[in-house]
Amino acid sequence: MFRILPTIQLFKQNMADFKHLLRIADTDIDGKKAVEYGLANIKGVGVPLAHAICIIAKIDGLQKCGDLSDEQIKKLDEIARNVHKYNIPKWMYNRQKDLETGETKHLVTSEMIFAQENDIKLMRRIKCYKGSRHTRKLPVRGQRTRSNFRKNKGKVTGVSTSASKPAKKAAD
Repeated sequence: MFRILPTIQLFKQNMADFKHLLRIADTDIDGKKAVEYGLANIKGVGVPLAHAICIIAKIDGLQKCGDLSDEQIKKLDEIARNVHKYNIPKWMYNRQKDLETGETKHLVTSEMIFAQENDIKLMRRIKCYKGSRHTRKLPVRGQRTRSNFRKNKGKVTGVSTSASKPAKKAAD
């Protein structure tokens, strides 16, 4: 009975330090998630890159995000924003051979969204196949369109069914 009391006090003390919401690379991360999976919520960071970031920061990737100290959070933020400064292989970067500069770099959050939008605008402007598919709001990567992608300006356009055909007279 006497051993339970110190355990409860330690639990309450740890709960007071627990952060339910973290901010890393302009993204809110749930404190209940493991660090690797929390970092994977950042746009431009997947689970393999999150694992590499945890190894570089010397943080256990399976501990809860809410248990991290402020210094560890700053370290993760720095590494996630500037992956090129650390010894992470270039094949993990999401922007290889950039069209404008020709260099390999890694973009996160709003930088990545901006670059994607510019790429789509370029494809539309040069009227390549992918650009024309983007323009018509059709699938770009070869999916079938016979049964899917039938929405047109909020209305569903589909095959006419028997319910839409005029009903036969019941008097026959």
